[in-house]
Amino acid sequence: MKAYLLSIWKKLAWIETKSALPLPISEGVLDQNGFLALEIDNLFTVVNHAETVIGQSVLFRSLVQPLNKRHEIESKQYAVEELRNNLELKNAIQNVVATAANHENNLYCLLFGEFLPMFGTAKSNREIEGYGYLQYRRGVHFVTNLVAQIQNSPQPESEYLQELFGRIKAFSGSRIYDLMTNAVYLTETTLQTKQEHRKTWWLPAIVFQPRVFKPLLFFFLFAIGVAILLFLPSILMEVILAFPLLLIYFPIVGGFDRDNFIIPLREMFKDSDELAATLDALGQLDELLSFLKFAENFPNDTVMPSLIDSEYHRIVLHDARNPILGKNNPDYVGNDLALDHEKVLLITGPNSGGKTAFCKTISQLQLLAQIGCFVPARSATMSVADRIFYQASEIGRLNDGEGRFGAELKRTKDIFLASSARSLVILDELSEGTTFEEKMESSFNTLHGFYRKGNSTILITHNHQLVDELVKKQLGIPKQVEFLADKPTHKIIDGISRVSHAERVAKKIGFSKEDIELYLTNKI
Repeated sequence: MKAYLLSIWKKLAWIETKSALPLPISEGVLDQNGFLALEIDNLFTVVNHAETVIGQSVLFRSLVQPLNKRHEIESKQYAVEELRNNLELKNAIQNVVATAANHENNLYCLLFGEFLPMFGTAKSNREIEGYGYLQYRRGVHFVTNLVAQIQNSPQPESEYLQELFGRIKAFSGSRIYDLMTNAVYLTETTLQTKQEHRKTWWLPAIVFQPRVFKPLLFFFLFAIGVAILLFLPSILMEVILAFPLLLIYFPIVGGFDRDNFIIPLREMFKDSDELAATLDALGQLDELLSFLKFAENFPNDTVMPSLIDSEYHRIVLHDARNPILGKNNPDYVGNDLALDHEKVLLITGPNSGGKTAFCKTISQLQLLAQIGCFVPARSATMSVADRIFYQASEIGRLNDGEGRFGAELKRTKDIFLASSARSLVILDELSEGTTFEEKMESSFNTLHGFYRKGNSTILITHNHQLVDELVKKQLGIPKQVEFLADKPTHKIIDGISRVSHAERVAKKIGFSKEDIELYLTNKI
């Protein structure tokens, strides 16, 4: 089970939208290297249409820690479809989310805000003025109003939405909800609810009222004033005595309530699994709406992927487009992919042809599918990947003393050991930093190993000799990026590319043989 966001936030100084972290390589669907290679931050920006902070945080957590069970993913898919088809329910949830977006910071400030001195003025939404009475009432009202709104909303039919609604409604039966909505009693040892205090009625207790004005206390002070007036009839003397009483009243009463009620209560709120579950449920509702808005705003076709059971990973895409690069580009070129019976795909071609973009498209669409979201494609059928690996060169992390080849080989080994037949593995070049002969042997052995594992493996390479050998041994199907008149079409077609276009790239950036000669001539 994923950690509740409130349990993560209570370890931080303040709430953070991107607080969830990838799991270790052998535990989660996506590891830290895949997180970086697949540009999860950018993917989040594209998909994110959530209105609340908790909704955005839930969406980011989903991308970082995607689901790996088909029934869980399909449960989210059915919930999205219900919202799309049930306008009354969708509008009700949109109202809940819109209200929450306007007031959720009241709760965050109550839980994590910094108390200011008595006469301090709040300059940010992280500061609490006075003794916290107003912030307490606002924070509690946000939660109780959320529960009331869900209780008054139409009942959903999908299992996923029913579970979210039920979780929020169940909070009304929790001890924390009782503390929020009824009297709170302070005994010598603890804070008690009204029901708890009934069982220990003989113990002396102070009742918390979230306001500085206490009628009984004021009545008591008034009585003292009347008594003083009987002995000191002078009005001037009474005023002189009353003024110091008022000065000490506020800091004594306010400070007592803050230290003995408000601060202990907010710590109890932060530690409450019931409150954490309620907040997560609100975020999950907002996440579902975000999926719908993503599909509505994407410039090309989107589809809810069809998920299939399989002993090995399978994926078939038609007119698939990159979600990041295609967001603001309706002319972005779509591509097809069929890794159904064949398990190894070998992609060759010059730089800037679209090899890497195509592979990121595949892995990012697999990831979106596994959070229950639409994917940019005309059709998409895939099995659920237990792991999504993307290996790319990490020159900046060569700290193992083995150089580039050793660092890359270690990463490849980790992927190989952690992957299974149900994994999706993208390898962006192999065996860099060694001789051609060693590169051929090492790369062949690696691809043969993944082939025997039976997972979907996609290799991006300039080494057409390696692809020739693999195809000869029937260990993969060859694809290449298409070029027409030395310009990329960004289409992936059958075949093996045997040209590098290095001179074209060199001329484009102004560092061809002629450019170098011209530079040296001018320098002389």
